[in-house]
Amino acid sequence: MKSLRLMLLLAVTMLTVGASAKIEKIDEVYMFGFSASFKDSIIYATDIQNVQDVWMETKNNFLIERDEYSHQLKVYLTEKLQLKDRVCIVFFYTKKKKAEKEYLKLMKKYKKGYDVRYINATQFKFEAIDSDPEEE
Repeated sequence: MKSLRLMLLLAVTMLTVGASAKIEKIDEVYMFGFSASFKDSIIYATDIQNVQDVWMETKNNFLIERDEYSHQLKVYLTEKLQLKDRVCIVFFYTKKKKAEKEYLKLMKKYKKGYDVRYINATQFKFEAIDSDPEEE
């Protein structure tokens, strides 16, 4: 009986915390992608891109559908460059200066032991994902 009460209390708490999260459309974020593989020492990095009209959970500064943005990069690498089994991640910031600072820090770190290859915005561009919570 105690475990049932504890589970109910936990469920109510999770619902309350989830309900207090505010999701809103942000005019723009600065985003760049990064890709690596366990099979080689080549790192792929995109330019810092201005992506407009994205959805964020503002309380924790969490980009909604972040996995979909990294999937966009993975599809590009797989289909256009025939690079399979890549791990892709995106970094995003609301301030351009912060994005530039983190980008340079990451590139400095990986240039020492890896072959870093750049993907510019004419080759690949992140597309904003419309994930309006009101439509769901």
